[in-house]
Amino acid sequence: MTPISRSGLGRRSLATLVCGALATGGLVAAGVAALDPGAASASSHREAPLISGTPQYDNTDLYAFVSPDKPDTTTVIANFIPFEEPAGGPNFYTFADDAQYDIHIDNDGDAQSELVYRYTFKTHRKNGDTFLYNTGPVNSLDDPDLNITQTYDIDLLRLHKQKVLSKTKVADDIPVAPSNVGKASMPDYTKLRNQAVYKLAGDSTTFAGQADDPFFADLRVFDLLYGGNLSEVGRDTLKGYNVNTLALQVPNYMIQESSHQPIVGIWSTVQRKDARGYYTQVSRLGSPLVNEVVNPQKDKDKFNASSPWQDAQFLKNVTNPELPKLIEAIYKIKAPAEPRNDLVDVFLKGVKGLNQPPKVTPAEELRLNTSIKPSMHPKRLGVLDGDKAGFPNGRRLADDVIDASLRVVEGELLGQKTGLSDSVDKNDKSFEKSFPYVAEPTSGSRGPLAKGAGSDVKNQLGDALQTGSGSTNIMLIAGSAAAGVAGVLLIGAGVMWWRRRMYNRAY
Repeated sequence: MTPISRSGLGRRSLATLVCGALATGGLVAAGVAALDPGAASASSHREAPLISGTPQYDNTDLYAFVSPDKPDTTTVIANFIPFEEPAGGPNFYTFADDAQYDIHIDNDGDAQSELVYRYTFKTHRKNGDTFLYNTGPVNSLDDPDLNITQTYDIDLLRLHKQKVLSKTKVADDIPVAPSNVGKASMPDYTKLRNQAVYKLAGDSTTFAGQADDPFFADLRVFDLLYGGNLSEVGRDTLKGYNVNTLALQVPNYMIQESSHQPIVGIWSTVQRKDARGYYTQVSRLGSPLVNEVVNPQKDKDKFNASSPWQDAQFLKNVTNPELPKLIEAIYKIKAPAEPRNDLVDVFLKGVKGLNQPPKVTPAEELRLNTSIKPSMHPKRLGVLDGDKAGFPNGRRLADDVIDASLRVVEGELLGQKTGLSDSVDKNDKSFEKSFPYVAEPTSGSRGPLAKGAGSDVKNQLGDALQTGSGSTNIMLIAGSAAAGVAGVLLIGAGVMWWRRRMYNRAY
């Protein structure tokens, strides 16, 4: 495997749709005033009770699109570990060693996998006698100062009716791009990312590592004790947070059933190894916004453990959705009549004549017509705005799935035009123009700041350092030593004050 270079391009729940929007004057239907605030969650960020406690296995978002710069290929991006705080050391963010991260391809519409790309990871440690993730500035993925590293394998499984026909290793011991600790630790993070982009056999490409969370939305959760403060209209509350990304680019012909049937269904799963050594599925994601608000609490963990060919058990959640009733109660926008067969057609079958495969079995998958070329001028609302290369025909990074999904749920396809929006129309960072397309992660030396702190204030140590010369390290050591001495003096002064106070009380 040899690394290739890349150049620089700019999730989460129907609950987000409603709540990041319903809770604010930013989500406005013509002439409808903002009412009570609601709760918000993310596109599959912490979407079910069990998975919310195990973020390494939590698939936050799935994207699939015909590659804009290589239209004979399809790119699939699966993200994990929601709400990564960039400065979250000393133990930063790794993929789980006891998990299988799978990308499933259904290329005949039967709701079953014909192809599975399986990623498995191994963590390596150079020095167990330090608490540091890196013991000095890191200039390459094989730098001895990068103390904690990961590598991964990819196996391609070919299946028929859930039975494995063959298993082929297509990648072996490929390095993972590390968490972006900060400027002092990783002075040239772009170089590290470039080294983690690998060319595979058959004109395929892979990447694994940290990235900026590409999902954009207003995910505010209001405490009712604050009395419904609506001052944060249209704020991208995911700004500054990172995720761990798997990106895979493969030629279209490799995943199509044939040139006459170019529509594929895609979903991702995570299986976790139990104490007996068996793998159990704990996370599943296809289209965005499904398990957050379409499925009620009693079905969320069940959905994460299920497969698309079992989705008939969740059909009522789609035909009789809770969300439009909530919107009607809050906004007085009349909920469309049930059963919602329009939602079944769009989200379980695909749009007829666009991305619905022949003889389709209704199932929750992200469906993509790989024969539709990328748009020269993509529109954020995708198919709703006449852009057939966009959501729900697959999902591009810049597709505004919050606004598009909310409008469809509220009956846009039935003639009810609401114009609902969460007022967050794009990601805070520009996406890359070539693979892996996701933006680089926010640096740990410039993580999210508290509201009102001032985004231009260089109030973290890494921003004050220049790592290009030996004097920097001396300054760092000296600064740390000075801080330590100051701390000792402060503690000593505190002890003397306490003793003096006790003495005065006694006498």
